Amino acid sequence: MKFKVISLNTTIIFMVIMVLTGFTGALTFTQATITANATPKKLPIYSVETAEKKVAVTFDAAWSAEDTDKLIEILNKRNAKITVFAVGDWVRKNPEAVKAFYDNGHEIANHSDTHALFGKVSAEKVKEEILNCNNEIEKLTGQKPKTVRAPSGDYDNKSIEIAESLGMKMIQWDVDSLDWKKLSVDEIYNRVTEKVQNGSIILFHNGVKNTPAALDKILTELKTDGYEFVTVSELIYWDNYEIDHTGRQKPSS
Repeated sequence: MKFKVISLNTTIIFMVIMVLTGFTGALTFTQATITANATPKKLPIYSVETAEKKVAVTFDAAWSAEDTDKLIEILNKRNAKITVFAVGDWVRKNPEAVKAFYDNGHEIANHSDTHALFGKVSAEKVKEEILNCNNEIEKLTGQKPKTVRAPSGDYDNKSIEIAESLGMKMIQWDVDSLDWKKLSVDEIYNRVTEKVQNGSIILFHNGVKNTPAALDKILTELKTDGYEFVTVSELIYWDNYEIDHTGRQKPSS
């Protein structure tokens, strides 16, 4: 009887080991299959690797336009060129603001037509959003936008691929003023000046109470530090580049 008990226990233990080994193997196979089939995540351009002290100041325009003249006055005073990422709806409502920015040498770029989140809609909708916004901007400026920014920064592989298929670059940012959160002038100033570096892309919004005063203070400080303010299209590389895991664009090695 004792011999039989030992044999039964040994058999059970052996079966348990075999089951566990097989289950682990299945897990390993499944994980390997997932890894092999995973699509690499694409990134837009968050910033640019450069030895030159250049930055791109950008404004997302989706709300109002009452501060347009004030912003242009500040920018002219500091000899700063910016990129305005405009939503098509905003362009239709504020054609004078679009033309004012453009006529003063600023770049008008694409921020979708209706502010639809690219990561939440179909590929067909993303393309429609980009093309419709391009058309609205081109009607007023005579220039087709070269860059696009996903609404709320909600990009995905398909939206980046669609932008690239249209000859455009998807742009994000590495310095966020968070001005839309109704921060004070000093809070906006500190957030930007503490994080800016060569090749930074800085995000602001128009139609925000404290942004003009903060912008004036920031441009004054950065200009004193030797920075030049250029458009996104002037800052980025258009050919022979790579984008690292942080979204920083670099010349190909």
